[in-house]
Amino acid sequence: MLSSSMDMLEESLIKKIDIMSKIEEENEKQKEILSDPDNVDETAFDGTVDKKGELIDKLISLDDGFQTLFDRVKEEVNANKDEFADQIRRMQDLIRDITARSASIEAAEHRNKRLAEKYFDAARRKMNTSKQSSAAAFNYYRTMNNFKEIPPQFLDKKN
Repeated sequence: MLSSSMDMLEESLIKKIDIMSKIEEENEKQKEILSDPDNVDETAFDGTVDKKGELIDKLISLDDGFQTLFDRVKEEVNANKDEFADQIRRMQDLIRDITARSASIEAAEHRNKRLAEKYFDAARRKMNTSKQSSAAAFNYYRTMNNFKEIPPQFLDKKN
């Protein structure tokens, strides 16, 4: 029983690393999409956000399952550390890899956040510019329409 539980814990960590690799790939896609704020494919960006959401949900599910299983076998593992020393070492290495990947993903998320902020700032400026252009055009149109309704003027030529 304990041996199969340990195998399941190790397998869970391997799956977590695989999912984290996929998240890193999605972060790279986001970086490419956001690298040129003037030409952002919003559909592709939304796709990467959705995909990352699904992957994060899977990570959370794996974490919950891992923690539940670990809590059940924790005391037995502590009692039989020598028997599972190799497997514990492998799992510790996997956890170190997961920790490093977490830091890398977090850094990529911060980078992508800054790129997204640049894109949104550029989009906001474009909207303000077009709003100002529309307002100027409307004011010009209104002014020109008012000129048509100027009543005839009587000019007095006396000094």
